Amino acid sequence: MDIQQIASAEDMNQSQLAEFIFDLLHRMAVHHALWFREVEHQLGFARALAAMDEAWEKTRAVAVHRFSEELGISETNGVPDALLTMPKEKQLRLIDAIAKNWLAQDGVWFQAVEKSHGMNDAKRCNDSTWARFSPFEAHAVKKLLNLGEHPGLDGLERALNFRMYGRLNRQSCRRENGALIFEMNDCRVQSARVRKGLADYPCKSAGLVEYARFAEAIDDRICTECLGCPPDAHPSEWFCAWRFTLRE
Repeated sequence: MDIQQIASAEDMNQSQLAEFIFDLLHRMAVHHALWFREVEHQLGFARALAAMDEAWEKTRAVAVHRFSEELGISETNGVPDALLTMPKEKQLRLIDAIAKNWLAQDGVWFQAVEKSHGMNDAKRCNDSTWARFSPFEAHAVKKLLNLGEHPGLDGLERALNFRMYGRLNRQSCRRENGALIFEMNDCRVQSARVRKGLADYPCKSAGLVEYARFAEAIDDRICTECLGCPPDAHPSEWFCAWRFTLRE
């Protein structure tokens, strides 16, 4: 049946129903994000995070149970058994695939805004997005690793390995005079530009927000200093580098 003649889901064929399922899942994701955005607007970021933790825990439990019933798969404590029993190597590949999809999603959002409104607006939207995503990601990592309120530079070093691109890019940390030095040795985005003969993408405006907000959310005593980030000149060993110190 032609899509313009469809009056209900029962009129759809299997291909159309599959597309409808993806559309519904997308709506759930957007609805979740809009709830967070509005609670943040009304009550502040910290309270929005607390509300989201509670809402997501209950949403996930209900969703996994319902999907498991409908798909005929077993679950244990809200996790599909197929994921629990998956070989560790395959679990790690799945994590990498999710991270790659996230990075691709970030890129296509940037390109969509740039195409319609230009580079300046795309960069403004990108920087503002990082201003919110970085502290949220820090909150998620702290909860995942049970880091506590003030895990210090040791906690930050651990947390940096669990960021979305922690396994996509090659990065390193070292200590120098009591400070934590973080270097992004190989960045997928910048390395791709190098292979194409393009100049570095000038990501410093986003990086200043991203790293400072992430570190501060891990431990509010941490101060962030940029040692170099495009369009800054940088050595071949890294694309960007950051110094983190603990305020007494």
